[in-house]
Amino acid sequence: MNDVRDRSHRLNRASGIARHGRLRRRSPFGTVAKVLSGVVAVALISSASVAAIAAKQVTDDFGEGVQIQGQPVAEAKSGGDALSAYKGGFNMLVVGTDNDPEQGTQYGERDATLNDVNILLHVSADHTNATAVSIPRDLITPIPACEKPDGSGSTPAMAAQPINSAWGEGGLNCVVQTVQGLTGLDVQYSAAVSFNGVIEMSNAIGGVPVCVASPIHDRYTGLDLPAGTTTLQGSQALEFLRTRHGVGDGSDLGRISSQQVFLSSLLRTVKSNQTLTSPATLYKLARAAASNMQLSQSLNDAGTMVQMGRALQDLPLDQVNFVQYPGTTGGTGVYAGKVQPTKYLADQLFEKIKADQSFSLGAGSTGIGSEADPSAAATPSTPAADPSAPTADPTTPATGAGSDSASPATPSAPATSDTIDGLQGQSADQQTCSKAFGS
Repeated sequence: MNDVRDRSHRLNRASGIARHGRLRRRSPFGTVAKVLSGVVAVALISSASVAAIAAKQVTDDFGEGVQIQGQPVAEAKSGGDALSAYKGGFNMLVVGTDNDPEQGTQYGERDATLNDVNILLHVSADHTNATAVSIPRDLITPIPACEKPDGSGSTPAMAAQPINSAWGEGGLNCVVQTVQGLTGLDVQYSAAVSFNGVIEMSNAIGGVPVCVASPIHDRYTGLDLPAGTTTLQGSQALEFLRTRHGVGDGSDLGRISSQQVFLSSLLRTVKSNQTLTSPATLYKLARAAASNMQLSQSLNDAGTMVQMGRALQDLPLDQVNFVQYPGTTGGTGVYAGKVQPTKYLADQLFEKIKADQSFSLGAGSTGIGSEADPSAAATPSTPAADPSAPTADPTTPATGAGSDSASPATPSAPATSDTIDGLQGQSADQQTCSKAFGS
């Protein structure tokens, strides 16, 4: 009898019939959890795959990178996670050159290559504030001895030269060494972009809306813009960034404040369209940079570039300042026809930067090439004035406009103890318009 029962039990088990028990019911919550877990896993794998594929594409575009004295080779700063933000603060120098052998003569023929655009970006260690300092091309400064790019020795140090002659002494490396000496900051990363590079980078971004107060016509660059807001990209973006004769007083200092209209709108644009939160888009920009810029060896890494972009995503716009290195024209001797540094203002500026402290700008700070956008709603960017705050020394000459002509005042919040009066520039949240030449 026992043998019969055993055979029956084995048969029932083999046929899948459950006896003396109930089938387990599936929990709807458990099912949902499993589905969500699968979706999340696929999303993470997809993001990692996109990052890996994009990183490979960018890496294929990298060359060896430019060796810079004192700059390390590329190193990820996020603990190995290519999709997270850069850890800590950094200083990066972006140099714009006016003579690239690959661009031919379409922008005119030049005997030498000059670093006409020099923008030093500082991001604080806690990623709460940032400052971009535009250094005038004609600013007189010492140029140190620089290693020659071909390794054949060093160039001699010079006591007082326009900063845009540094490239000719030793390429990107010499510009970095010169800027470090001028500012007292350690520059960890650097990159150089030519005219063609500007076109490709603006295309990668998808264009930047720029306001001009009145029509701008510049026969030198070919720029022809109506009054109002135009989205610029490609060759038109390059024409706008190059124009000097078409804005302000026709000087390079007027061009700097006009460029800051573009740069502030650029940051507002990439923050509003989620560029900085999209690894795929950041890798697209990294690839455009790798293909169209000379990168220092420290920056010659896709992961590092993406991490730096992610570090900018949470920066408050009112805590990002675009400023001009303070200086005046009208000097004599070595400063004749050039820009003379205004040391006391520069000291205030770089004291704040080195301490990772935010600051605001005083009244009439936008410069001679830009003005407040009258169509934009006024938004206070600084708190009410502190009655105990120190004020500027009335015996100190007014500087920072970089022109013998006074810049018209633009509405601004009252000065505070964190205000640097006399410094020219604007915060990224200020909506401004470029001023046409002579307007």
